[in-house]
Amino acid sequence: MDWGQSELPSPVVRDDEVTIAARRRRKKVAFPSPGSGSPIVSTVTPARSLLRNTPASLYRQAVTPRVPDVSAILAPGGRTPRYTHTPRSALTHSLNLDDSDWTNSMYTSPVSGLENTSFFTDDITNLSSALLKEDDPGEAAAASLFPEFLGSFLKHSSSAVFELLEDYQALCQDKVDVLQSVVLRAGQNSKTAGVRWLLQQENCTWRLITSLYRDRVQLAMEDDLMTDMVVPSESEKVVVEQLFQRDAVIRQSQLVVDWLESIAKDQIGDFSDNIEYYAKNVCWENTLHALKLRRKSGAAFTVPLVTELDPDAPLRQQRPLADLDREDDARLLKNLFTLIRAGMTEEAQRLCKRCGQAWRAATLEGWKLYHDPNMTSGSIELQPVEGNPQRGIWKACCWRMAEEEQLNRYERAIYASLSGNLKPLLAVCESWEDCVWALFRVMVDSLVEKDLMSSGMAHQEVETLPREYLEANWTMEKVFEELQASESKRVLEETKEHYHVIQKFVILGDLDGLLEEVSDWLAASKPLPSHLLRFMTHLLLFFRSLGLALKEEVCVDVLKAYVSLLIRDQQTDLVASYVSQLPAELATVQYAAFLETVTQPELRPRCLQLATEAGLDVAAITKLVVETVRERDETEFTHHNQTLETATTKEDLRKIDVIDWLLFDPAHRAESLKQSNAIMRKFLALQKHDAAKAVFSKVPEDSMKEIYCQWAEVGQTLTPAEDENAIREHLCIRAYLEAHEAFTDWFSHSSSAPQKPLPVPEAKFTERVANEMREKEYQDALAAWSCRLDVLTEDVKERIYNVLLFVDGGWMVDNRQDLEQDAERSHQMAALRSLCLPRLSFLLLSVLQNSSRHQEALRLADIISSDQHRLYQVFSKEELRRFLQKLRESSLALLDRGLDPLGYELQP
Repeated sequence: MDWGQSELPSPVVRDDEVTIAARRRRKKVAFPSPGSGSPIVSTVTPARSLLRNTPASLYRQAVTPRVPDVSAILAPGGRTPRYTHTPRSALTHSLNLDDSDWTNSMYTSPVSGLENTSFFTDDITNLSSALLKEDDPGEAAAASLFPEFLGSFLKHSSSAVFELLEDYQALCQDKVDVLQSVVLRAGQNSKTAGVRWLLQQENCTWRLITSLYRDRVQLAMEDDLMTDMVVPSESEKVVVEQLFQRDAVIRQSQLVVDWLESIAKDQIGDFSDNIEYYAKNVCWENTLHALKLRRKSGAAFTVPLVTELDPDAPLRQQRPLADLDREDDARLLKNLFTLIRAGMTEEAQRLCKRCGQAWRAATLEGWKLYHDPNMTSGSIELQPVEGNPQRGIWKACCWRMAEEEQLNRYERAIYASLSGNLKPLLAVCESWEDCVWALFRVMVDSLVEKDLMSSGMAHQEVETLPREYLEANWTMEKVFEELQASESKRVLEETKEHYHVIQKFVILGDLDGLLEEVSDWLAASKPLPSHLLRFMTHLLLFFRSLGLALKEEVCVDVLKAYVSLLIRDQQTDLVASYVSQLPAELATVQYAAFLETVTQPELRPRCLQLATEAGLDVAAITKLVVETVRERDETEFTHHNQTLETATTKEDLRKIDVIDWLLFDPAHRAESLKQSNAIMRKFLALQKHDAAKAVFSKVPEDSMKEIYCQWAEVGQTLTPAEDENAIREHLCIRAYLEAHEAFTDWFSHSSSAPQKPLPVPEAKFTERVANEMREKEYQDALAAWSCRLDVLTEDVKERIYNVLLFVDGGWMVDNRQDLEQDAERSHQMAALRSLCLPRLSFLLLSVLQNSSRHQEALRLADIISSDQHRLYQVFSKEELRRFLQKLRESSLALLDRGLDPLGYELQP
């Protein structure tokens, strides 16, 4: 029973490592050590970092050549080289999408769940009780996967991609365990069951990817070392070992079989120990009892039964067993197939022997390849022979048994799986996983037999098998073509499910096909489940870390979709790391769009810190945020006749608030000055002085000093023209806002003159005294008011003149012209001169006239007409006409005082 287990140990023997309990004890599986007898798999894997490609040197490392034990490989309970057991999966029963609106159209729950709950700890049970109080306990429990996946992604070094995948599996399995206890309380049809199913499928897929790509990466690293030399041998086992050594297709096909069997094994648990059979140590106990009764009594059977109890008796005599024995046999055969489907052949043999059918256990033994180590060892001491020297006869018998229609369908399927007979095997396959397992198992069997035939070692009996088996040209693509042609409606429906589509393309290694499917999913109207989108994002990042060629536009679309999901779910701390995986220019745009949604002031520094840690261009991002918000206003920047102050809108408040993004880092102070100037220019053009003041107040007072210091620190004594002009523009805006505020104070004060008390006619003495007191108080108030008005008048006159006579070229005129001009900025500054300078001139004129300072009002005309300042150029003809009309009023007032029109005394 232990043939093939002595001299050449299996690369990875199917042992207790795959059990649930063992996986709980040891969730991280190390590579086999050099002294363990297992082939060494390099622990250095291609880089997984922020880099887009993997250096080719990572594929050229010293690797110990594989020496697999194909007896263990071909066994239903065997494993192929490089296959490392990973944390257990759960159910793979596939389902259709639920049309409800929960969790972005999550999958519905499977019909049946895990029955073995003994591994759940008290902590998980307590947690599940708390989760049941949530509106959506499944989503609540699984929400932590988003930060946990990112934590694993960032934690592992660039050479630990497969450790990263194992972490992903462990994270998914932990959540499945938690959700399972919730499902047992909430019910199989709950939303939580759908989330659990999603995570189970994800866990299975990570396991498949780990297995296949560990083999593919090692194969790429061994390209320089591998040769296709075939050493002649008289041993079936050695020949097939060489086949698995050199043929990646058959090796990876067996990995798929192993993967599907490991999933099935985790699903069934220890069910066989819990099933009671009526027959314990005696086969067909009830039939035997009936035969003994007949012998004693001599009476005939009322129902014809077999008269002999050898294994072939029912078929040879065409007579049935006792009803209870038939039921026991049917149940036994079904569970034997379930064990073989799970790769547990030894367990199936043990069950046969326990039920008194040791002969059936022996029929499950004949698959082992023949190997006589004495032919090549040269040792005097004889060594035991391995395998079945009559394997050809055994296989032909298995094939014929699978074709025998009178046998139980599961018995036929058992022998079909051992002989490569596809049709009877597919007859009992109900799910997508079952069918894929059957097809790949037959494919491996067929390729092995063909290789044995080509090496001249095929048994004569095998050559008598049907031509369609011997001449079948199996490929991975053909497997899925056969699957697509399945007559099972359930299998066809499951073929369309997202995870099965992904698994298909991963098996085929067709990344272009996978990305095309993903692109179609993203373009569909129905949103993808959030956990599926998380999985696809990390899958593409894994492929990218291996340096595989991917369609960049699809990768970008997936990352953008995932970033949008994180933003929608307010996963603020996660966004920067995934945005950093996008191309630099697009990353800037995406993160800027995200920052627009961050309205809480306390979160903003954190977002910028995360962006810096992720390697994003924070300066470009914050600049783009501000520019995007301020350019959203479609109001034209043109001349207007609006004279009233305009109220501040919600959109204006957003523009005011967005400046904060440029104020967190002093290094961005110059940009904050330029952007605040641009916002204030628009506000001034629209007469929104309060909004402009709010923006101005956000800019730190030491900004100009900070800018000069920054340039001095780098040894540049002359500030760049762009920064110099921004500082000058900032000073121009400050002067204008101060002038406007001074006028507002003057206007408010001039409108609040004290009221003269009304005289009381024929008043009594006391009333006259009171009236005189009120008159005196009025005169005192009037004097104070007039004094204050004179001070405000001087102040507003000085501040408006500061604008009209702004130094070094005039207000809103750049002092440095030694740079490429910004056409839009130049236009706005020129427009502001035409908007604001005439307005200030009229305001000053009204102040002076209301203060009876007509002579000073007339001097304003000299300043405006001066060729030195050329302020007349910013006036329109209509404005000049109105301005001269106002001056005429001052001249008339001077004439009424007995002065000439210019305010001078008339000469006698």
